Amino acid sequence: KFRKPWFRPSRGVWYVSLDGKQVNLGPDRTRAFEEYARLISEPKPVRQVPVHSLPSVIDAFLEWLQPRRAPDTYEWYRYRLERLARRYPDLPAARLTVAMVEDWVDEYELSVTSRRNYFRCAKKCLKWARSRQLVKRNRIRDLEVPAAESRELVVTPAEYQQLLGLIRDPNFRDLVITTWETGCRPQESLRVEARHVDLANQRWVFPKSESKNKKLSRVVYLTDKAAEITRRLVAAHPQGKLFRNRSGQPWTTNAVNNMFTRIQIRVGQQLLRERGVAVTDAAIEELIPSLSPKRKVKGRMVRKSTADLTQEARRKLTSKLARSLAPRWSLYAIRHTWATQALQ
Repeated sequence: KFRKPWFRPSRGVWYVSLDGKQVNLGPDRTRAFEEYARLISEPKPVRQVPVHSLPSVIDAFLEWLQPRRAPDTYEWYRYRLERLARRYPDLPAARLTVAMVEDWVDEYELSVTSRRNYFRCAKKCLKWARSRQLVKRNRIRDLEVPAAESRELVVTPAEYQQLLGLIRDPNFRDLVITTWETGCRPQESLRVEARHVDLANQRWVFPKSESKNKKLSRVVYLTDKAAEITRRLVAAHPQGKLFRNRSGQPWTTNAVNNMFTRIQIRVGQQLLRERGVAVTDAAIEELIPSLSPKRKVKGRMVRKSTADLTQEARRKLTSKLARSLAPRWSLYAIRHTWATQALQ
């Protein structure tokens, strides 16, 4: 019995698992199934255990994980591990070292807790691969994972009003207001659909199978403002997710985080202008050697000019400096504020 091909939207190609290895069948469905038929018709050769690349091991781990974990947990792993796969696309998984993982994580501006989560993802994936004998050696087994930070996240009413004033997208404003008004978990607002809505009793109801602990139904009670937003979104989207961006696509964790990051950078840049602070030429010259010397233009790799590299370095350093000066908002912080106030 052979497993049938499936389509991976994040990469736009068809895959099939044969002999414990994922095979790329290409983007076209008809040709993918033709190639699948050819592969399963061939006699199995006597072969050595294959050397698995890191992306193929990550794909296998995510395929194993998806039916065994909640969608949010799967997405939590997928987002981080696909970043790791893009960082080392041709590396055999057994050659991934502690230094490589640390270099990968160092590329991002992360809190201690976020670094911890990236390390945990990598360690979990390689530990799983070793237990399935997909790799002969797990070199990151002794990778040290930092302890999580203990942070008190509170958004004051004044900060909340400031945030609303900075949001240009009315669709994103609906999401933020609803979180502030109800204290719902971020995964609930991103997942709620019309079928969960009980407007007569002004609430959302998630069945046990869709709740966090899978033991009790989850009820989110709506204030008048949150109910008005929900009513409008139910009328606009009777099927599928309620909260969507301006393109009509459901908000994802990554998209929400990017929106908050853009707001943070915008606030920070204003503070830089007010304080007369700018990135120095010396800092720009120091960063340029670490930038990629080429970029893709119409499918071709072309070399960046000195002006291109200088502009890129200036933009990255300015964004980093701006983020260091401005507050960082998040849906979790808004929910945490609501829960803290409810307990007082």
